[in-house]
Amino acid sequence: METWAAPAESSAGAPALLDVDDAPARLALAVGRLNRLLRPTRPSLSHGMLSALSTIVREGPLRPSALARIEGVAAPTATRVVVELESRGLVSRASDPDDGRSFLVEGTVAGREAILAARRERAASARDLLDGLDVADRARIVSALSALEAAAGLRTDQGRS
Repeated sequence: METWAAPAESSAGAPALLDVDDAPARLALAVGRLNRLLRPTRPSLSHGMLSALSTIVREGPLRPSALARIEGVAAPTATRVVVELESRGLVSRASDPDDGRSFLVEGTVAGREAILAARRERAASARDLLDGLDVADRARIVSALSALEAAAGLRTDQGRS
């Protein structure tokens, strides 16, 4: 069975070894819990709507079918989300110049502001969580960020994407 040397030491002072299945399970559990802790306490947008809006702002203008593919949802679901975001003034739509039967959607100023506000709120929540840790634990988390960002597809060879 494969093992990983953990940065912590065992009670005997030697590097502790984790079962190869233990570390990924612990990581998945911690990431899931952190994600829930970092969600807004009173969100104005559901998690799915915020994710879709973020994709539209980052990738737009794009067709709802492209949004569905990126978000991993069915096309009718993406269209319903776009309609709701549009009704809130967070996105706008325009005719697709390449296909008159379709339309493109892009974020409005209000949509971009909503994304920035959500990011600030998550960052403040993360800061509060980190402030509850001792300096050594915070340093270990910071040193692991590059690897976690790479695993999440958030980093390129040139740095942050």
